[in-house]
Amino acid sequence: MPQNKPSKQRKYIFVSGGVLSSLGKGITTASIALLLKSRGYRVTIVKCENYLNIDSGLINPIEHGDPFLCEDGTEADMDLGTYEKFLDQNMGKHNFITLGQIYKAVIDRERAFGYNGEDVEMPHVCDEIIRRINEAGEKENADIIITELGGTAGEYLNVLYYEASRIMQYRNDEQVIHIHVSYLPTPAHIDEPKTKPTQLSIQRLNSMGIQPDFIVARSETPMDERRRDRFVFFCNVKPDHIIANPDVPSVYEVPLLFVDQKFDEKILQGLHLPLKKQNISSWKNMIAQLKKKKTATVKIGIVGKYLATGDYQLRDSYAALYDALYHAGVAANANIEIVWINSKQLEDVDDRHVEQILGKLNGIIVPIGWGARGVEGKIRAIQFAREKKIPYLGLCYGMQLAVIEFARNVLGWKDANSEEVNPKTTHQVIHILPEHQRILETRAYGGTMRLGNWDCAVKKGTLAYEIYGIEHTSERHRHRYEFNDAYAKDLEKAGFVISGRSVKEHLVELIELPKSVHPFFLGTQGHPEYKSRPLHPHPIFVAFVNAAKKK
Repeated sequence: MPQNKPSKQRKYIFVSGGVLSSLGKGITTASIALLLKSRGYRVTIVKCENYLNIDSGLINPIEHGDPFLCEDGTEADMDLGTYEKFLDQNMGKHNFITLGQIYKAVIDRERAFGYNGEDVEMPHVCDEIIRRINEAGEKENADIIITELGGTAGEYLNVLYYEASRIMQYRNDEQVIHIHVSYLPTPAHIDEPKTKPTQLSIQRLNSMGIQPDFIVARSETPMDERRRDRFVFFCNVKPDHIIANPDVPSVYEVPLLFVDQKFDEKILQGLHLPLKKQNISSWKNMIAQLKKKKTATVKIGIVGKYLATGDYQLRDSYAALYDALYHAGVAANANIEIVWINSKQLEDVDDRHVEQILGKLNGIIVPIGWGARGVEGKIRAIQFAREKKIPYLGLCYGMQLAVIEFARNVLGWKDANSEEVNPKTTHQVIHILPEHQRILETRAYGGTMRLGNWDCAVKKGTLAYEIYGIEHTSERHRHRYEFNDAYAKDLEKAGFVISGRSVKEHLVELIELPKSVHPFFLGTQGHPEYKSRPLHPHPIFVAFVNAAKKK
C-alpha cells in the first residue's frame, strides 16, 4: 500500500468542526490562510466534502447552498468562494474533494488493475484522500496546505477524512497540526456559556485518535477565563491555544480578531516555521472602509425561487450574489438592504399587487435559475424594472429573461420564450446550441454546460464599456442555453443593445438598454458575482449600486 508521506518541506493544517454545522469553519479556515499568506508563505486550501456527488453542480441550492463556480469551471462548495475572497487567489478542481470523487478514483484504479490484485479496502480510500491533498500542494507549490474537513466530528459520513488526517499526523507529527472549531453556546434561559458540547466533541475526536492542537470557540459573546480554564482541563489543550471567536459585525473582521490573539504566530510555532514579517495593511484598510458611516441605504430586490427552507428564508442559495452586493456597498459607501422576493408571488396577480412588492425598491436583480417554475414572475419583475426605470441587473438566466421580456412587450412577440421553457414556441429567442442538445439527449447533465472563464469583447460607447473600461474582459459561465442570433437584428432595430460577445464563438454575453431610455439596464450571460472580492469589488455591482443610490 502506498505511504503517501508528507513532503519534508510542506506543512499541513487540518480544520475540523464540532457540535453543529454552519459555525464558520470555512471563515476560520480562510482567515488562517490569509494571515499565513500575509507573512509571506505560499498557502492553498482543500475542502473535503462528505457527499457522493462528483461536484456541486447538480445539487439543489436549497439543499447545500449556492454552488461556487471556479475559474476552471469546477462547480464546488461555496466555501471555495470564501477562500477566494480572503486569499484573493483563484481556487480550482484540485482544491475540492468529494467522497464521490474519491470512491470513483479508487474503483476506477482497481478496475484498471492499479492495485496489482490487492483486496481494495478503506485504507486505500484514505491513501487516495492523502494523495489528493498532496496533489493540491504540488500544483500550487504551497508551503502550507490547509484542509477543511466537511461536516462535524462524530459523523459516520466523514470518518475517512478524519482517519486520513490522523494518518498524516502519525507519520510526521511536526509537520501537521489540527484545529477544531466548536460551539460555545449561551442558552437564553441560563445566560451562562456552556463548554459541555465542545468537551463531548473533543472526546469524539480523541476516540478517532486525534488530539487537537487548537480549539477555536465560536460564540455569540466573548469568552471569559472560567470557560477557557474548563476547556484546558477537560480538552487537554494549552490555555493560549484556546482561541476566542465571538460574533463580529462582519466576517471579514475575523482575521484581525485572530491577529489580536497571535493565532497565526502560534500556528507557525507549532509547525516549526520562522515568523516572517506580516503585511496585512490592505485588509485593514478595507475593514476601515467597511466600518465607515454610510451615506445612503439602497433596497435591492432579488427575484428568485431558491429562497425557502421550511419556514425560513435561505440566503445561502445566492451566497455569491449576496457577498458581491456587500462588497459593492462598501465601495459605494452604501448600506445594502436586500429584499428576497419569491418570483411565484408575482404571478397571477394584478398590477397593483406587483407595485406593492416592487415599487419601493431602488434596484432589481434576477439571478441564476433553471427551468420553468417562477419564470413568468421573473419576467414580470423585469418588465416592471424596465417600464418604471428602476436599475436592473440580469445574471445568466436574468439576462436571458430580459431578452424574452423585451421581445414580448416591445416587439410584440407574445409567445417569445426560451427553448428550455417552451421548445415549441415560434419565437425561440433563447435556444440551446446543437452540441449541448446532443448532451441532453444522453442525460449527461453533470459538468456539461458552458463552464468556467470565457473571454468577452466589449462594444465601445456602451454602459458595459463604461463599467469595464476595457475592450476585452472575461467572466465565469455556468449555463447551457444561449441568445439566439437569428433575432439580433430585429431586437437591435427596436432599441435593444448587444454590448458584448464572446471572443471565439461570437456568442452574446452582454445586453443592455441605452441610457437615453433607462438609467441602468444590464444583463450578463456570465456570473460576475463569482469574481467579486472584498479587496476588489466587481465593477458591475459597484455601478449597479451607484445607480440604485440615485433612484
